[in-house]
Amino acid sequence: MYVVTVTFTLHSDRLAEFMPLMIENARLSRALESGCRQFDICTGRDDGAAPEVFLYEVYESAAAFGAHLESDHFKAFDAKVGDMIASRVVRTYREVIR
Repeated sequence: MYVVTVTFTLHSDRLAEFMPLMIENARLSRALESGCRQFDICTGRDDGAAPEVFLYEVYESAAAFGAHLESDHFKAFDAKVGDMIASRVVRTYREVIR
């Protein structure tokens, strides 16, 4: 398995606009991508700081994640949210043992 984590830090007033787009991207990823095994969305930072959204995604392989990045729904999502994001940190991991 191939695991991807993404931490988005959003501009402070954009969370309400960002979340429906993120939820739809996750839904389509699970429905349309045979290599997408899990796509969890978490939020944090209720302390008044810039909002954070954390993703935990599991794919069959690095190639399956690459297919996700090339999908029409991801490209549309990415184009819509670009100006909402202050920073994005992407990390990838390979499963060692199950």
